[in-house]
Amino acid sequence: MANPWKSVSVFGQSLWYDNISRSLLSSGRLAQMVDELGVKGVTSNPAIFEKAISSGKEYDEDIRTLIEDGASTHEIYDRLTTDDVRHAADIMHDIFVATSGEDGYVSIEVDPTIAHSAEETIEQARKLWKIVDRQNVMIKIPGTPNSLPAITAAISEGINVNVTLLFGIENYDQVAHAYIAGIKSRISRGEDVSNIRSVASFFLSRVDLNVDAMLQGKGHDHLLGKAAVANAKLAYERYCKIFYGKEFDDLRTAGANVQRCLWASVSTKNPTYNDVMYIEPLISKETVTTVPDDTIAAFSDHGNAADTLTQGLDEAHNVINELRSIGIDTEKVAAELQIDGVKKFEDAFAKLLSVLEVKRAAVSETVA
Repeated sequence: MANPWKSVSVFGQSLWYDNISRSLLSSGRLAQMVDELGVKGVTSNPAIFEKAISSGKEYDEDIRTLIEDGASTHEIYDRLTTDDVRHAADIMHDIFVATSGEDGYVSIEVDPTIAHSAEETIEQARKLWKIVDRQNVMIKIPGTPNSLPAITAAISEGINVNVTLLFGIENYDQVAHAYIAGIKSRISRGEDVSNIRSVASFFLSRVDLNVDAMLQGKGHDHLLGKAAVANAKLAYERYCKIFYGKEFDDLRTAGANVQRCLWASVSTKNPTYNDVMYIEPLISKETVTTVPDDTIAAFSDHGNAADTLTQGLDEAHNVINELRSIGIDTEKVAAELQIDGVKKFEDAFAKLLSVLEVKRAAVSETVA
């Protein structure tokens, strides 16, 4: 039987791999996943890098060299992560060319501790874009209210952006219009927009985790595990209205690309739920799903691919409306989850810097 992941692409959805490590790149495993599964992109975040760098010794030689060169802990972090992203981008370059720039991207995130400062975020986005120096890279910027101007600025300057940590429809609407504002700014200066790409990353499983906890004891068990998929379907409905309505027509004529929806956090957190529940109902054109190993294996084993994303929209509206009627506001949940998501990435970033500091101290002793 053909791998169902390749069938997903028939319906216009791209599979991106939610992981990165030095061994993944050097072993040829990423290239193998491109060939066998149809992987078309790679995403990373501070938690992924923390796991990769702290779990073994594959980075130790580079760390030693950087210490001998006088690099600080932050400089070591920047060098290790940007080297991996550059290497991954080179592996994905053929996909980038074959898809005329639609896929083949590798994402790297700005420092999460500056998620609420537009000025610092755009400054670091420029820095990462320059250091990695690959057209098929996306800079991940959290979709926090304070970071919206940074999204617009980055797009205006020709930097591809993966807007991350989205949980709510209204926040998604803000992000889509921040992207459009950047495109308009670029067009107003007579600059090309045809090579600018962006995705808006919607996180799924955490929505159900929080909403399900709020449903306990309310007598509405039929809503358990329903909020995240309903939320995603309504986000895509909003996407279609924005990017296939009059608002975007002139920009499309000028060569602008849509900002695709990307489904993230697709591993099922509740072990009693279907392990492909965030894949099967959310497949359609101009979307991306970014997937870790466990979900890749599950869908490869028993997943079914079909054009499902626009099905059940009335039910999705009903789920969100019924939740609201019993006092569960998914937009409020989304805002809280975004704050918590930034904090989780901040913690992972701090933990990684701590690991690097320990390694730096150990290596410094041997160097001395």
